[in-house]
Amino acid sequence: MSDRLKELQGRPWLDIPYYSLGSARRVPTMLSRHEQLLYYWLGAVWARGVGEFVDVGSYVGGSTACLAEGHITANLPTRIHAFDRFTSSEALKRRMLYAAGIDPFEGEDILPLAKELLKPWAGRVTFHHGEITDQTWDGSPIEVLTLDASKVALKTDAMARMFLPAMVPGQSVLVQQDYLHCSQPWIAAQMELLADHFAPVGHCPDDSMVYLCTRQVDEEALERAEIGLLTDAEIFDLLDAARARHAGRGLDDRFDMMIRALEANPDKRIAWQFTPAPPPAE
Repeated sequence: MSDRLKELQGRPWLDIPYYSLGSARRVPTMLSRHEQLLYYWLGAVWARGVGEFVDVGSYVGGSTACLAEGHITANLPTRIHAFDRFTSSEALKRRMLYAAGIDPFEGEDILPLAKELLKPWAGRVTFHHGEITDQTWDGSPIEVLTLDASKVALKTDAMARMFLPAMVPGQSVLVQQDYLHCSQPWIAAQMELLADHFAPVGHCPDDSMVYLCTRQVDEEALERAEIGLLTDAEIFDLLDAARARHAGRGLDDRFDMMIRALEANPDKRIAWQFTPAPPPAE
């Protein structure tokens, strides 16, 4: 086991007091408190400046702010890249923004709000506005990659192709934020197909799984890891393998829920088309 892998184990981010997040605590986010601490720790403690930070699925910048506060604490020379469509429905604005004290506003465009909320870290953040499948990456090394935009299986493949080859073996961390979400079982399936390239570090509640890149991701690995066209039977097999890989982490119930959800939603590969997983049989 490498020293850097040992450094990640044991969830050291939980030793950081929440007040360390500073102004990032005031930016609305869908992250749990554990996930916020993880994102801050990755910038403040883990990163060495060997690559960029990429935050895919920023919403109004809550996750980006946690990364950025850690980034500024460590005075890293790299940049943070926030990818999102930067749009929001009225229902989500009510739940996430107005409830957090942000004044109501017209329209779905939240990019101006994200830029305003991220002003404390403006010199460190680059915004990438639009559909992820319309974006590109210039190949610069990525030290921290956080993914919260895997709601469509084919887009998950597109993000893998875009970002994973830029990760640095032994240095880069990947956070799959919806790994355990029952409406996105293809994430766990893809990470099983990439098991020779990413070592699981552990679970960060609620749904995140943390990985260390251990091997350069090449074209052959990307082709092998495509999950958009897998059959349900193939995904079931990969979920069983993932459950075995994570044995001892207390996640069996979460994998069972993913399997029940896929059984209830055959051939579905878009998260919002999933109906709720039925309860376990008596």
